[in-house]
Amino acid sequence: MKDRFGREIEYLRLSVTERCNLRCRYCMPEEGICKKRHEDMLTEDEMILAVQAAASLGIRKVRITGGEPLVKKNILSICQRIADISGIEELCLTTNGLLLPQYAAALKAAGVKRINLSLDTLRPERYAHITRCGELHQALDGLAAALSAGFEKVKVNTVLVGGFNQDEVEALASLSVQYPVDVRFIELMPMQKQDEFGADAFLPVSYVTQVLPQLQKLPFDGKDVLLYRLPGGQGNVGLISPLSQHFCGKCDRLRLTADGHLKPCLHSSQEISIKGLTFEGMRERFLEAIEAKPACHGVLSATHRSEAGRNMNRIGG
Repeated sequence: MKDRFGREIEYLRLSVTERCNLRCRYCMPEEGICKKRHEDMLTEDEMILAVQAAASLGIRKVRITGGEPLVKKNILSICQRIADISGIEELCLTTNGLLLPQYAAALKAAGVKRINLSLDTLRPERYAHITRCGELHQALDGLAAALSAGFEKVKVNTVLVGGFNQDEVEALASLSVQYPVDVRFIELMPMQKQDEFGADAFLPVSYVTQVLPQLQKLPFDGKDVLLYRLPGGQGNVGLISPLSQHFCGKCDRLRLTADGHLKPCLHSSQEISIKGLTFEGMRERFLEAIEAKPACHGVLSATHRSEAGRNMNRIGG
């Protein structure tokens, strides 16, 4: 299904929960979230119906997000049912990794093909600081579990934060040499409540190529990632630049929040509710969302905050 700018929309990011077992400083408030009523959130059956409606319009890839999706008690059932939907060719999941030792093998068996694991530092004290309550060894155990489970691809997502982890670029990128993983550096996005991050925190990902001149550039994948490889690398190093060099012209995705709102653009306040609708009603709302996708999001910088209207944990990472 093409939008009005000729972009083929084939990717849905489905948030299954707003809850998380961490409190990352750029993602959610320290006190956590105000829990909503169960009836205000999408049920499992509604999630499956939504993906079926999306697949009928050409969605081929689904990424399960949160919050932290693995705190969702019925996550394995959700994954299994989505993987079985006709037309869905790729099911992926983004996680902080803490529960992967418990879930990795079962997720693979349920049909999840790819795992993205969030990891912003390799220093225990920094990990505890950025997550407010996590322990680094838990995330590393999760990475080991993902690799052991045999997913088609394992990626490590690192948010590049000036004044925090810019001196770890080499160490983090080296994970792609040590393991068969892709390491992707992502520019910090200026969301709603990030008062502790000043202008210096918003580093462009071009900083990575300055620190690592030995990176070998790979062909552009046509999406949102510039790909490189370190000498001897088993995986790639990716650079994602929503601020310094946005990729809106190649955007192929929609987002569906855990409370049932379609977001045509991550950085827009526009939301289209699908909660409580039939298959045909959901299909119509997906068509509306595809038609509503803007050509580009607004300016993003330390002084120009996202217009998303929600923190990332309430949208889906």
